[in-house]
Amino acid sequence: METRNIYIAISIIALVLIAVLLFLKRKNIKHTLTPLAGLAFSFVIAGIIFGEERIIGYSLIGFGILLSVIDIYKNKKVSRITK
Repeated sequence: METRNIYIAISIIALVLIAVLLFLKRKNIKHTLTPLAGLAFSFVIAGIIFGEERIIGYSLIGFGILLSVIDIYKNKKVSRITK
């Protein structure tokens, strides 16, 4: 296996573990995963999977990060209003 494939496999495993931990800890967390955050997570995963083509992979990861920042901003704005 190439070194690049090993890094991709490790990244996917780490992201799956994070998703599983979030799913298991959902009972203790007040805030659940929003649909926009789930979409951002899926774009990052797709960017890792399609990492062979740099432009496509980096574009998908960048778009996923942009969506997550938008989600953070929207949630922070909503939490300020409700306080």
